Amino acid sequence: MNKTEFKMPKMGESITEGTIINWLVNEGDSFEEGDILLEVATDKVDNEVPAPASGKMLEHIFKAKDVVPVGEVIAILEFSEEKGAPKSTSKTSEKTVSKTEISEKPKAQKQISKSASFKVNENVFISPLVDSIARKNHISYDELARISGTGKEGRLRKSDVTNYLENGRPFQFAQAIPEVSGFQVPDLKFDKGKGKIVEMDRMRQMIADHMVFSKHTSPHVTAYVEADLTEMVNWRNNNKVAFQKKYNEKLTFTPLFIECVAKAITDFPMINSTLDGKNIIVKDEINIGMATALPSGNLIVPVVKNADKKNLKELAETTNELVGKARDNKLKADETKGSTFTISNVGTFGSLMGTPIINQPEAAILATGIIKKRAEVIEREEGDAIEIRQMMYLSLSFDHRIVDGYLAGSFLRRIADYMEQFDTNRKI
Repeated sequence: MNKTEFKMPKMGESITEGTIINWLVNEGDSFEEGDILLEVATDKVDNEVPAPASGKMLEHIFKAKDVVPVGEVIAILEFSEEKGAPKSTSKTSEKTVSKTEISEKPKAQKQISKSASFKVNENVFISPLVDSIARKNHISYDELARISGTGKEGRLRKSDVTNYLENGRPFQFAQAIPEVSGFQVPDLKFDKGKGKIVEMDRMRQMIADHMVFSKHTSPHVTAYVEADLTEMVNWRNNNKVAFQKKYNEKLTFTPLFIECVAKAITDFPMINSTLDGKNIIVKDEINIGMATALPSGNLIVPVVKNADKKNLKELAETTNELVGKARDNKLKADETKGSTFTISNVGTFGSLMGTPIINQPEAAILATGIIKKRAEVIEREEGDAIEIRQMMYLSLSFDHRIVDGYLAGSFLRRIADYMEQFDTNRKI
């Protein structure tokens, strides 16, 4: 046997250190060539570090959560002589498996049958790397629990997930069936008809996966209110020309809607949250995503960061810039990340109202319908009167796991109140 110092591998040109997420091989345990020894996180990506040869783990120099410089000795290994130990462990960086670059070669496994029955693993352990892959491919925790793990004590490994994906995710929509029933998930043969075949582009595939993931993950409930936008509409119509002359920016309804939503979120901060296991994370920042159509017809969600801290001029500048970049396909990755709440203006397409799907991992999403003139009964001191008013329906889809009807209804009503109580004496 050959004792060797195992060093923290280099995982990119600009990477100088890594954080040990956890050790997958304990001290005293043996491993085979290609087995994952540990998981390492950097500021760019999570990585699995495989063994360059068969051997035994003698000692961990560093423990989980330790930040270790590249090239520092992190473990003492004993390699099997018959397998041939590597000349230098510094080359292990060439074998480091990145979740965004290289797929680990799975060990020989049986191909997953699309009609195979499955058993839910109630105590499945999900490592940060597996969790990252699941999020990237929009796999829920329920679906992960249906995948058989080949790691130690049934641990779910990266190869298990990639093998599952390569086989078409056979358990994606299936419900757990007790093994004693002998029932198998059927491979249904639908008659899909004939016609022109249009292949989904990559973005459309991602949208489809994201929507299915959202509906599968969150129990959606949708609430509705209608708002009288007459005062807001009149103020905008009277000031949009002056606004553009003064700031060289178009004044659309989007920044006005975002302003009202940001105020309502400030009043009801729990709506600005995310579910993380059994914990609810109430976000410090209010970042409003706005669903925007691309020239291809696909949708993207650029994000107005810190919307509650921007005035109307800044909101108009930001929304106009983001919409322009979206239409020109020039959005940067950072401009589509970090949203805490999303608005979808379905009224742009002439829709009266919509039932939007939550933009995961947010807790709710607002749809604003078309602003339409209607005859409404208005209560005046001198009596009821029928007047022509600018009306709009608002619909809020919310995750009923963390948002109940009272919170959702109160929040939605507050948005409508801010829209209806618009200050017509406001100066631009």
